[in-house]
Amino acid sequence: MSDLEAPLRPKRKKVWVDYFVQFRWILVIFVVLPISFTLYFLTYLGDVKSEMKSYKQRQKEHDENVKKVVKRLKERNPSKDGLVCTARKPWIAVGMRNVDYKRARHFEVDLSAFRNILEIDRERMVARVEPLVNMGQISRASVPMNLSLAVVAELDDLTVGGLINGYGIEGSSHIYGLFSDTVVAYEIVLADGQVVRATKDNEYSDLFYAIPWSQGTLGLLVSAEIKLIPVKEYMRLTYKPVVGNLKELAQAYIDSFAPRDGDQDNPSKVPDFVETMIYNSTDGVMMTGRYASKEEAKKKGNVINNVGWWFKPWFYQHAQTALKKGEFVEYIPTREYYHRHTRCLYWEGKLILPFADQWWFRFLLGWMMPPKVSLLKATQGEAIRNYYHEMHVIQDMLVPLYKVGDALEWVDREMEVYPIWLCPHRLFKLPVKTMVYPEPGFEHQHRQGDTSYAQMYTDVGVYYSPGPVLRGEVFDGADAVRRMEDWLIENHGFQPQYAVSELNEKKFWRMFDADLYEHARKKYGAVGTFMSVYYKSKKGRKTEKEVQEAEQAHLETAYAEAG
Repeated sequence: MSDLEAPLRPKRKKVWVDYFVQFRWILVIFVVLPISFTLYFLTYLGDVKSEMKSYKQRQKEHDENVKKVVKRLKERNPSKDGLVCTARKPWIAVGMRNVDYKRARHFEVDLSAFRNILEIDRERMVARVEPLVNMGQISRASVPMNLSLAVVAELDDLTVGGLINGYGIEGSSHIYGLFSDTVVAYEIVLADGQVVRATKDNEYSDLFYAIPWSQGTLGLLVSAEIKLIPVKEYMRLTYKPVVGNLKELAQAYIDSFAPRDGDQDNPSKVPDFVETMIYNSTDGVMMTGRYASKEEAKKKGNVINNVGWWFKPWFYQHAQTALKKGEFVEYIPTREYYHRHTRCLYWEGKLILPFADQWWFRFLLGWMMPPKVSLLKATQGEAIRNYYHEMHVIQDMLVPLYKVGDALEWVDREMEVYPIWLCPHRLFKLPVKTMVYPEPGFEHQHRQGDTSYAQMYTDVGVYYSPGPVLRGEVFDGADAVRRMEDWLIENHGFQPQYAVSELNEKKFWRMFDADLYEHARKKYGAVGTFMSVYYKSKKGRKTEKEVQEAEQAHLETAYAEAG
């Protein structure tokens, strides 16, 4: 949206928080970055120590830790103790929403020991991992074996547990679906201390389908078996610039991976990886990748780009150069490609450290990037946290592929946030209706990108300060999020709940389907033991009374109203 077209808004008076945020880079450079680097290094040493142990030893430790969890759960007195939560401190979570539910009285169970890769099974093509294993750890172990998780979320710090219980996506999701769709089995400790293995075709199949998006409110995840795929050493990445209006950019994005003849399962027509970045209302860069061997990458004339080096330009800025120099192709080492957005946290790094993308900073201090999100949260008080909720947007809008153009126009009109990240993902037609589900009858519409068994969706990633805020104008962030949520409900879209949500209970269950989730909560004894997913996701502080009353109330009334 140009300045001439931008709605006239009054200027906002600056307050003390504005100046603190403006100069927060001082705290980040001298405190957050050094501590972050130290923690990253210590975590790496812990991963190395774990890898030195045999799978048998890791399994033995896992079994002992599971017994401790079971024992701890059985120590809980339901009439005296609060609801069960993990012992992880609220600020450690990578998500943006406030973990206010832990301010109510709760019964803590420590899962901090569950951070080992238990097995990489080449025969079954499955990795069995504990919930605190993160993406950097698993890719470091698997990629040298020419294996990878089918979906590897971009940021190193994202954990298996968070991606399963919450939300996870990558550039391969147009083939494999969301992260949770690649899970073969869950090992869950139920409310009564029973340990079960849930798969899609055993007696716990209902639990298997209910776990994704449940935010850990059905049981405690202690391990998961996740699909592996064979990979090659490099990613052959094509950068294609596109100029046009937002609807034209959306169609170019769709055409980059979805054949118009509907042959969506043909590997010769569909790339291995897809993402698009929309830099403003007229310019975008479409990126498509295919795995390539070391021999192919090193052929004469081919360009190899080690994007993982600390001094390299940030990936989103590197991709943007295609708008000036035109379409180009390069080869990126596979693991470095997976984590291409880690160093700059997509483009959020520009807000945190405005000069961190400059060549001199990258050379001198780039090796300490990125700051840990958990430390950034730990070093902000209530006022700054509220400031970011009002003046900053970190949201993902999951929308049907054919509505991407409408979503882009909505974001441009209501938020003016750029760049915008586009990443497609399949939403599978499952035997049961889960919390997120495709549009009824989609398979009869034969839209571009859809198949008979899955509807193609897109994550429209909106991460940055809105245009009005950058211009110093009044902006109501909470109201903008509420309007976004209403738009998603009207368009069969979904909002990942790692983000700040303004949904009330009625609207929450209009966006998500409650039936299977509530069935599993009752069947497996979660009611009265674990907080409900709505109250865990709800913005604001949760008093003990509010949480307990919500658990005891007959929530069916709210769900009936949502129908």
